[in-house]
Amino acid sequence: MKKKYSIQKTPFVVPTTDGKLIEEHFGNATDGNSQISIAHMIAPPKWSEPFQTPEFDEYTYIIKGKKQFIIDGETVVLEAGQSIKIDKNTRVQYSNPFDNECEYIAICLPAFSMDLVNREEE
Repeated sequence: MKKKYSIQKTPFVVPTTDGKLIEEHFGNATDGNSQISIAHMIAPPKWSEPFQTPEFDEYTYIIKGKKQFIIDGETVVLEAGQSIKIDKNTRVQYSNPFDNECEYIAICLPAFSMDLVNREEE
């Protein structure tokens, strides 16, 4: 009998060059699921990535530290215990311009993929 649940003990660690830890627990890279991705992330101090206009909704829950979002020109800062949903097709930049690392969970619907993220050139 097939189990009706999945436990992820070995998330896929996404290779990065900017010091950010990305552990995808479910999603395209881990189990081929293109409907949802769930990732645990740690952004180092002073980290940022280019602006993007993703074709997916992204939910972020901050576990530790602070994270900055620039959403359609508005700057929003979240702290531990806070969460945000950013609608698909919204121009956004994620960063941690602060002095401490930021640990958070990101959930994307549909799943994160480089084909859907639409990052701008730096």
